[in-house]
Amino acid sequence: MKKIISILLAVLLVAFSFAACSNAKNETKTDDTTAAAESDLAYVQEKGKLIIGITYFEPMDYIDKNGELTGFEVEFGKAVCEKLGVTPEFQEINWEAKETELSAKNIDCIWNGLTITDERKEAMSISDPYMNNKQVIICKAENKDAFAVAGGLEGKTVVAEKESAGEEAVADAQYADFFGKANYVAVDSMKNALMEVKSGTADAAVIDYVTGIGSLGEDSDYADLAIVDKSFADEQYGIAFRKGSDITEKVNEAIKELTADGTLQKIAEKYNLGEQLVK
Repeated sequence: MKKIISILLAVLLVAFSFAACSNAKNETKTDDTTAAAESDLAYVQEKGKLIIGITYFEPMDYIDKNGELTGFEVEFGKAVCEKLGVTPEFQEINWEAKETELSAKNIDCIWNGLTITDERKEAMSISDPYMNNKQVIICKAENKDAFAVAGGLEGKTVVAEKESAGEEAVADAQYADFFGKANYVAVDSMKNALMEVKSGTADAAVIDYVTGIGSLGEDSDYADLAIVDKSFADEQYGIAFRKGSDITEKVNEAIKELTADGTLQKIAEKYNLGEQLVK
């Protein structure tokens, strides 16, 4: 009887050991799967593409005369994606819903003249700044001097892109002397803000300086518009990823490499943005 009990105990011990090993392997596999799932970089590299959320505005992301998507950030994005070993896919988004699109994984980043703010850094992982910017007033050339002084916009209609740094500047109490007595109207893009001024349905637009220098000029659609000699809200651009994303560090490394070898400067100069790069 004792011999039979000993044999049964031995069998049970072997069975328990086998089950424990199997569980350990399964746990390891589960842990590995979880770790991979938590890696944003692994997620992007596995699908082979980085979906970049944009809106259309010159000189950053726009359709050229040949119907091709081009611009500073289009070329910049392609150069960084080459470093990451993935293909860029540019997807137009509603700017108001940008953070929702990002967290839902409809896009992998917001790369579209995004102003770095403390609030955005709390909600998303943002790259090192790569471009300096500020908010400026755009108006018909004949109004340039009048709108450059406090009170010049009193009773005038001012437009800016909703949820943009331009809209924040209009609402900022420190600029109340300029915008406090103006009639403010939000529009859905900086491009439409310029169109409102061009058509005369608005007197002035508050937009990114880089958009102004990239859109205005003798050969542009806005040859009759001008940048007012007054700036607001100095700021910097960054690329936003999901909170805690491990892609951010890799993108920062790529930006440093593209800066060091002169590639980024060359792209910026092509779009008249060389002086705006963060040095």
